[in-house]
Amino acid sequence: MRVIRATAMGMCFGVRDALAAMRAEPRPVEVTVLGELVHNPAVTAELHARGFPSAPDASAAGTQAVMITAHGVSDRARAGLQAAGKRIIDTTCPLVRRAHAAGLALARDGRFVVVFGKRAHVEVRGLVGDLPGDEFAVVESAVEVADWGRKRIGVIAQTTAVERDFIGVVERIRVMNAGADVRPILTVCAPTRDRQAAVERLIARVDVLVVVGGRASNNTRQLVERGRAGGVRTLHVESAADLDPVQFSPEEIVGVTAGTSTLTETADAVVERLEGFWEECLPVARSVSAIASRSASGSVSRRAFSLPQAEDE
Repeated sequence: MRVIRATAMGMCFGVRDALAAMRAEPRPVEVTVLGELVHNPAVTAELHARGFPSAPDASAAGTQAVMITAHGVSDRARAGLQAAGKRIIDTTCPLVRRAHAAGLALARDGRFVVVFGKRAHVEVRGLVGDLPGDEFAVVESAVEVADWGRKRIGVIAQTTAVERDFIGVVERIRVMNAGADVRPILTVCAPTRDRQAAVERLIARVDVLVVVGGRASNNTRQLVERGRAGGVRTLHVESAADLDPVQFSPEEIVGVTAGTSTLTETADAVVERLEGFWEECLPVARSVSAIASRSASGSVSRRAFSLPQAEDE
């Protein structure tokens, strides 16, 4: 069994910087993390082990200091924290800040702002938090695009959206809002685009794709969906413990990628475990070879053999 890594995979600089800020905090018990620092169970476990309390929002924070996660918050929410006298440790990804700035610039330009992304996602809630209440819409797919009756429309995206899907949404907006001046700003971040492009290249070379990352991670789920859409058997795992040798055959080529919130050590452990499966599969492969050899000579009857295959999740 051969294992191939995607050319771009795993943790991005925004997540790395958020983790560095968290690990540098000298008194974790005095800092409440507002939500999930990143969508990764290993990071969540580390936060708990270090003693960080967490709360869904500032109103439930029992400490004077609060940590804004890599997904960011609206300027309005940030101002509210400051007014409440909170000490803010802000780990917002710079590329999320860029998306915020793009949305506000479009609004100041007098445009109805369309945000392409998951409406319940914390990042998207932050992106729309400073926009006028009746001057924006969130769409999760091109199917949700409507005729908004506006002459000037701006379009941005959640930073972990799929660029190809964003382009499709923009095209649909132009069709449904014929005559409107539509200005898109591509805010899908470069690390996300790099990982999506890398998985596109990878699925053309492999029999199985293993995607490593949290199940709540949007960009990880997008990689899973891309693998399945490309017709490759795709497994979504959070750690090496989720792997089982019976999911693989000795002759298969296995590709590995990971979401932007996946720790490097987690992805490395998955690759190491997969490579170790060859040692477990080797006796089976030798048995199959021996059976085929004896069958060809007439010693035994020819029969098909394959390891059990795991179904897609």
